[in-house]
Amino acid sequence: MSDWTEAADKLAAQVTSDAPEWRDAVSATPRHVLVPRWWEPTRKRPFEWQLVAPDAADPWSRVYSDETLVTRVGALHADHAGPEGRAHGAPTSSSTLPGLIVRMLHLLDAMPGQRVLDIGTGSGYSAALLGYRLGDDRVTSVDVDPYLVQVARELLATFRRAPEIAAVDATGEVPGDDYDRMIATVSVRPVPASWLSALRPGGRIVTTIAETSLLVCADLGRDRVARGHVQPDPASFMRTRSTADYPARLNEVYAAARDADGDEVRSLTQPVPNLWTDWELRALYELDSAGIEHRSATDEDEQAIAWLLAADGSWARAEEATGMVHQSGERRLWDDLERVRARWDEAGRFPLHELAVEFTPETTSVTSPDGRWTIQL
Repeated sequence: MSDWTEAADKLAAQVTSDAPEWRDAVSATPRHVLVPRWWEPTRKRPFEWQLVAPDAADPWSRVYSDETLVTRVGALHADHAGPEGRAHGAPTSSSTLPGLIVRMLHLLDAMPGQRVLDIGTGSGYSAALLGYRLGDDRVTSVDVDPYLVQVARELLATFRRAPEIAAVDATGEVPGDDYDRMIATVSVRPVPASWLSALRPGGRIVTTIAETSLLVCADLGRDRVARGHVQPDPASFMRTRSTADYPARLNEVYAAARDADGDEVRSLTQPVPNLWTDWELRALYELDSAGIEHRSATDEDEQAIAWLLAADGSWARAEEATGMVHQSGERRLWDDLERVRARWDEAGRFPLHELAVEFTPETTSVTSPDGRWTIQL
């Protein structure tokens, strides 16, 4: 047994204990072929990344660990890194941690003979697992990036995996139809109508809602409406994109919000939440008020400060030390957050896996367990 297969077997044992049907696929898939190099944060400057290649003395431990390996930052793929081995920006492609992929595949419940659309080819790892278990002729994988598609196709072929792979924007039309299953390792909001059109009645979608960490599983009825639920535990994926990179962060809005007095200044009515750790509140707020960028810090006395930023220039800053909220612009972002928090409190702070989801060709919606709170996306 070669070293990589021993490492792959160990990874498979780790990540498939609740999904034993995928153990052989994980054991047989050479992840190191698909991810020969990757990026990791330097920890020195925000959004600065350094190139990583396997250590010759220990080539398998990182690539066969249950972690996400970022392969593209901004428009720069690790394959194209310069001699300085640095990149700057936000991740735009990665090889997702295998444990999450296996968890989603288990939810997908695809059986041999069924046709699957894999949305977000990336490194090709999920397409490789699907092809191994279901047969390459049953798998179609798509990605918006032609380079990722080309490289995944070439690298998969080196170990005799040959699913159909196409470069398309999956928010538009997708290739083929009458799929039994769809799995998306990119996040969307809303679920595109084209996905429902390409799925047969009784088929299943497993995906995430953009910026919310909500993993959802839904089955398509004969009425062409997919119904299901949010799943326990968060799962985050990059949002679908149609360009080489994502829009720039709202640094100019943050500069205005950092220390300035707002158009409105009032007292805090509740403690400043940490939206990085309180993912459920963050998810509900994002469902209600899409596209709000949040940042947080602590002052010299370890008192929390939080900023909410919108692309139209609206902003809010909440300061634990002063007990004050500053807000400016067309929208009152902190008021929106407090309204969502109050609504959740009134509903008993239900766990988010109790949210029901519904996808129609026109809308995506989530509904509280008591049915009294529905958010249309």
